Amino acid sequence: MFRGPVAPANEVHDFHPPISECGLFWTVPVPAGGLTISDDGMSFTLQMRTVRLIDQPKFPALDAIGTPATMSFKLVGKSTGQPVKYEDPDKHFRFTGSRATCQLEAQVEVPSIGFSWKSDPLDTSKCAFAIIGEEVNGRYYDAEKKS
Repeated sequence: MFRGPVAPANEVHDFHPPISECGLFWTVPVPAGGLTISDDGMSFTLQMRTVRLIDQPKFPALDAIGTPATMSFKLVGKSTGQPVKYEDPDKHFRFTGSRATCQLEAQVEVPSIGFSWKSDPLDTSKCAFAIIGEEVNGRYYDAEKKS
């Protein structure tokens, strides 16, 4: 989150999950029932409550102070049916799917400093670009090419 134009000097909050026990960064487990996908695979809802985060505005500086925070959100995506394919054999990457609409409603809290923020309601959310589908990369890309 920024105060004023988006620039490092104007960053006042930077939310990210703590590094997991296995060393993964910027990932959190999705609880059972947190992700629902329609039977036809054309829409999904990802909803999580009170996800444990760190607010670390000076990240990635080594001396950046981290403050415990939480986030709750609901993300809804729906395929438009318009096919899309991105492939780059040199980078061993392929995405096949469709363009989509996507809406997000979110809320963050940093209790120790009395900070909270809530987005506008889900039904007012709009995105400029979204896709829904399948991605293949790395060795999986190469294995699929051989079969």
